[in-house]
Amino acid sequence: MADAEPIRRRKRSRCQALPLPDCVALVLQGGGALGSYQAGVIEALEQHGVEIDWVAGISIGAVNAAIVAGNPPEHRVERLREFWSLSASILPDLPLPDSDIFREWAHEMSAGVVLAAGVPGFFRPRLMPPQWAVPGSEGALSYYDSAPLRDTLDRLVDWDRVNHGDVRLSVGAVEIESGNFRYFDTDTDRIDARHIMASGALPPGLPPVEIDGKLYWDGGLVSNTPLIHVLDHQDQAMLVFQCDLFSAKTERPRTLSDVMGRLTEIRYSSRTRQVTSERVQLRQEREEIRRVLAKLPKALCDDPDIVALRQRADELPVNIVHLIHRPRTWEGANRDFEFSQRTVRELWQSGHSDVTETIANSAVLANNIADGKTAAFDLTRR
Repeated sequence: MADAEPIRRRKRSRCQALPLPDCVALVLQGGGALGSYQAGVIEALEQHGVEIDWVAGISIGAVNAAIVAGNPPEHRVERLREFWSLSASILPDLPLPDSDIFREWAHEMSAGVVLAAGVPGFFRPRLMPPQWAVPGSEGALSYYDSAPLRDTLDRLVDWDRVNHGDVRLSVGAVEIESGNFRYFDTDTDRIDARHIMASGALPPGLPPVEIDGKLYWDGGLVSNTPLIHVLDHQDQAMLVFQCDLFSAKTERPRTLSDVMGRLTEIRYSSRTRQVTSERVQLRQEREEIRRVLAKLPKALCDDPDIVALRQRADELPVNIVHLIHRPRTWEGANRDFEFSQRTVRELWQSGHSDVTETIANSAVLANNIADGKTAAFDLTRR
């Protein structure tokens, strides 16, 4: 349990384009190196005056989320740049021609370097292959050691701010022995580096993380998107920025590389669009029920069946904005562990641009928020 009740006060909105509701949530998928797209999203939201009240993440999304919750607004982007600059430091920005052929070659080469050398500040290869390690030991359960990530998180994140600050944090992980998915949430738990590392402990690359006597793996094994957790615990009008690193929809594959890339997307997109559509449709149906109930004569208002139906239909409005990384043609199945400086920079800029375009096209969204309606939006052209 957290040592003290978290303080969460809504600040006056600085966003000129949107009338922000009581709660603004940022939902961050897992996706390894693709997480720099989320960093660009976070920077652009800050620049446009969109203040985050709740951030939920899986895997690399949990890392970005912890940096957001664990720093004051004026230092978040600086800390994110420090993390992503360190992660990409082993792979220089090669002066290659900007063509799909050369980019795909550099992409595969960079991913190969990561496989061999690890990622600075994140994970490093073990000196002994896991097949040679003592069964049951940590070294026998993964190819890489994630201890560098603990040091990086402890340096970049103020855990007291995480647990007692004004931004709620939720991260998901899977308990190995039961196979049960669990969210660690600062409204009920005290979160530290272990919980973030557990959320990103993708086997067999990274080792499980022990918390209170139980071992946890990457939450993306069960669900790579914490959207349902946020919606299920909504207690006020909400605007959700859903930041997806894997697109649920794309064109049909043409090469084997396309096939492998699409396989990764389907595996980790977590049916985001389907879940969103189902939840929005359910809420819209409940809106219709409430409108019908409001038309009933007063004599029926206290009828037990009417009261029960009103309680079941009672719900707060939510608007969900999709921000989706859409891969370039040269990105293959290795996109989630390609940490080159050029790719990290381009992904960051892509996330920033998508937010800027979304804010520029947000008139309908703004009206929805003002009117208390529920809907989902994708306001980018790509």
